Amino acid sequence: MTDRLMFSRRQILKTSAAGAVLGFAPSLLPVRSAFAAGATIGFIYVGPKDDYGYNQAHAEGAAVLKGMEGISIIEEENVPETVDVQKTMESMINLDGATMLFPTSFGYFDPHMLAMCEKFPEIRFRHCGGMWSEGKHPKNAGSYFGYIGQGQYLNGVAAGHATKTKKIGFVAAKPIPQVLLNINSFLLGARSVDPAITCQVIFTGEWSLAVKEAEATNALVDQGADVITCHVDSPKVVVETAAGRGTFICGYHANQSPLAPEKYLTGAEWNWANIYKMYVEKLVAGEELPNFTRGGLADGFVKMSPLGSGVSEAARAQFDGTLAEIMKGGFSVIKGPLNNNKGEVVATEGQAFVETAIELESMDYLVEGVVGSTS
Repeated sequence: MTDRLMFSRRQILKTSAAGAVLGFAPSLLPVRSAFAAGATIGFIYVGPKDDYGYNQAHAEGAAVLKGMEGISIIEEENVPETVDVQKTMESMINLDGATMLFPTSFGYFDPHMLAMCEKFPEIRFRHCGGMWSEGKHPKNAGSYFGYIGQGQYLNGVAAGHATKTKKIGFVAAKPIPQVLLNINSFLLGARSVDPAITCQVIFTGEWSLAVKEAEATNALVDQGADVITCHVDSPKVVVETAAGRGTFICGYHANQSPLAPEKYLTGAEWNWANIYKMYVEKLVAGEELPNFTRGGLADGFVKMSPLGSGVSEAARAQFDGTLAEIMKGGFSVIKGPLNNNKGEVVATEGQAFVETAIELESMDYLVEGVVGSTS
């Protein structure tokens, strides 16, 4: 669907007057049954679908549904985390007959998706990363996410073998729990190779700010970091900037190896197709949908990019061994004794938080060895 048509759909529902001009009230438009033989599924992205990152990973997952019989997919990209996303959701429901929506960006959840859940109780909404709580959030809402910290830990293993300066770097958007867990996992994976390694983190403040991402990457290299990863919507700028400076890269969200084939070590990637197929199959069958869905590498929710040419044999051996341990289940990235970078205990001797520990989804600290601050 073209950007012009997408813009027009959003504009139609901008005011009730617009609906009146066209001879209908948007809130009175018919909504199709969620349990018809087929279904129309809507996906909403905060950035472009070909960003080599977060949005592309979701779009690749959505694309798999297009081959399912009776399923129609509608998508809108470049929708900001503002009331605009509410207009997009309402338009998909009222104009396109969507019976399930995936608003994928973090800031879509509260208040925007929750407002639409209340307005359209018969529509199913599932959000990436938000925490759904029984008794707190609507029954037609839910959240899904993957334990991609496992992937960032493996990135750290590769980085730990590749670094010569013992300084690695992380370009991050915002200090939310999912980002903090990725930063900590990257450093702890590297420290499984060498406990002397440190990780400098720079927060840009936004999910997509190309200029700041380039500036942050250059600053990390200037400070001695010789392996860099990130958690921003599109790692493209970070990857190309770092590789241009001769620095190794660990990817995130999707496979960025085509952008820097000589410097790309590996990457933590999403595999959303499995989750989306599960939801849609249950929806069409009229089955109950889970409100809280999580999984990691062993569940096929996360995958790793192939190891690059810059990965040594020793690194490959440790990487493969660690991956095998993770695939068995019960792997702990956060385990004691461990302090945060303010000297406070976050895990005592013998204490471990497996990937399923709900405490990790409210993480508010950076571990010892990470140079940076959440405020």
